[in-house]
Formats: sequence, C-alpha cells, structure tokens
Amino acid sequence: MEPPTPAVVELALRLRQLREERWPDVRLTQSARAKALGGEDPLAPATVSSWESSAWPKMPPRSRITAYARFFSTRRSIEAEPRLLSFQDLTEDEKEECAKLESELLGLRAAARKPPLAEEVAVRSWQFLDTGPVTIVCAELPANLTGSFADPADPNYTELQSYADLDALVELHGHIRAENPAMTVTFKASSQVIPDDLTGHVILLGGIAWNRVTERLSAMVSLPVRQVIDAEVESGEIFTVEDAGRVKRFLPKWRDKNNELAEDVGLLARTPNPLNSNRTLTICNGIHSRGVLGAVRSLTDARIRDSNERYIMEKLADSHSFSVLMRVPVISGKVMSPDFNTPGSIFYQWSSGDT
Repeated sequence: MEPPTPAVVELALRLRQLREERWPDVRLTQSARAKALGGEDPLAPATVSSWESSAWPKMPPRSRITAYARFFSTRRSIEAEPRLLSFQDLTEDEKEECAKLESELLGLRAAARKPPLAEEVAVRSWQFLDTGPVTIVCAELPANLTGSFADPADPNYTELQSYADLDALVELHGHIRAENPAMTVTFKASSQVIPDDLTGHVILLGGIAWNRVTERLSAMVSLPVRQVIDAEVESGEIFTVEDAGRVKRFLPKWRDKNNELAEDVGLLARTPNPLNSNRTLTICNGIHSRGVLGAVRSLTDARIRDSNERYIMEKLADSHSFSVLMRVPVISGKVMSPDFNTPGSIFYQWSSGDT
C-alpha cells in the first residue's frame, strides 16, 4: 500500500481539528459523530475515523465534506443529541459560515485528489452516492392531445400514451438505471405522485403547464430562472431571468415562417430537495419537448457528457444550487446535444455561490 500524500493527510488533520477544537468543551464520540454526519444514511464509526486518520486516511466523498461543513457551521448541531441540520434551517450567518467551511474543505479535497480529472469524470451528475431512491416526475398530455390508446376503456390502452416528453423519459430513465444499478429508479406521471415519492432524489421532467409538481416545487426553491406564459410563443412557456432590474426573455427560433423549430431553449437545474435536504431536486425542462430532451442529453450523450461534466465541475459544482439555460439546436427535426464549452451554447448560468 502506498503511503498517503501530504495533501490527503492535511485534509484528515483539518477534519480532526474541527472535531476536537471547534467546541473544545464538548466531546464527540465516534458513534455520535457518524450518526450525525450520516443523516438518513447511517455511517459506521470506523468510516468517519478513517477520514480523520493521520496514518492512513481515506478520502471522504464530496457529499460527506458538505455534511462536515454544515455540521460544524453551527453549535446547534450538538444541542441535545448531535444532529445534521438541513441547509434551509441554518440562519444567514450559519449559511455564510457553512459556505466558508465547505469552500475550505473542498479546496483541501481538490488538492488531495489523484488524479483529479479521472475521479471527477468517473462520478457523473446522474450517479448518486447514497441509497436513493430516484423518482422521475413526468408531465402529462392534456386529454385532447392523447389518442384513444390513452383511454383505460380501450382494449389497446397504453399508460405511456398520456405521458409528455417520452423521448426524454426513455433516455433519462435508462441512463440513471445504468449509472445506479442497485438503486430504485421509478417514473410517475405528476397526477400519480404521492408524498413519499418527493422525499428522495426527485427529477422534474417537463414544464409547468403539464406538470403540476414542477410548478409547485419550482416555487419552493430559490432559482432565478422562471417559466412564464408569453403571447409571442403560443406553443410553450418561455424562460425569463431578472438581471439588474431588467427581465431577460429567452425565446425559441423558427425556420420557414414559424412552421419548423430551428432552436429551442433547455433548462438544467439542481438544488437540494426542499422536502429533504439530504437528497437532490433536478429540473430538466424546455420551452418545447425538444428543449427538455436537449437538457437531458447534455449529460447522457456519451459523445459530449464528459466535457459538459467537467464544465459543471469547474464552474458550478461547488455550489448548493445551480441552473443552466442552454441553446438546443434542432436540425431536420432532430435534437442536437448541447455542448456547454461551445461559445453561445449557454444563454445564462447561475450558482448559489454567485449571490
């Protein structure tokens, strides 16, 4: 076994220092520390101890580094029984301290990575480092847009006939199952969702008009991108962003006097799940279905996803929340996967670190 690098040891010593010196009047046992840092995913005391070992330290996952920062950002974490507060439950001062600690610890972790690029690309956005589950919440077509096969009374009834964005659903569901083979990954129409479906990793597929859950959860999180009805686009809802007191509108482009879509707008956003901050909420949306598919394929297309993952890692991933509005080219009716590194491909990007 190769000896640990100095950078790995430095991270381990800093984690131990937080435990021993943050609140010197309090003794945190290995068991209590593991239970608190694990949240809903119990950790073995020996696992946490290995992250703080100066002899043979192991590298904590990024999600556990975030948990360290949140735990040690407030003394309320050790009131009564040690516990991990959600990010939303922190005061503004505590959130500031959490962000400061997280930035420091992630910086130490980045310096300790070996090799950094291979590790980050290996852990993609659709890989989840916990027990899940994952629920994809799908938009539903209005009754006047479905065929007879969407009617349960029809002998050829097919449930998926009532789903919108089927191309995006098939692409995303198969990809997430492949990336997380041991995890429960399900999809449901928005009308079929029950409360338990919304407390794991939730992915909202499609816009506010046909997906009530997207509308409701989008209102619960602080993202600067809004989807609104606009008289100029009758076939879908556009995206807007308020910037310096002005509202910017992002519209699709048409070819042949509005008869053929030439370019759509897609939205990819990720934030802590407002109903369970230990899990994520991801939004894959578009003005039209092609925008939804483009947002999905930006991180599933094998030819482009690694470079887009690097872009997210370098520009956005150290934040609790981020959103990307992207150009989705449509050529001969087919969606082209957006390349975040191509000039003009990203209309707007935001991360919680920007505010």
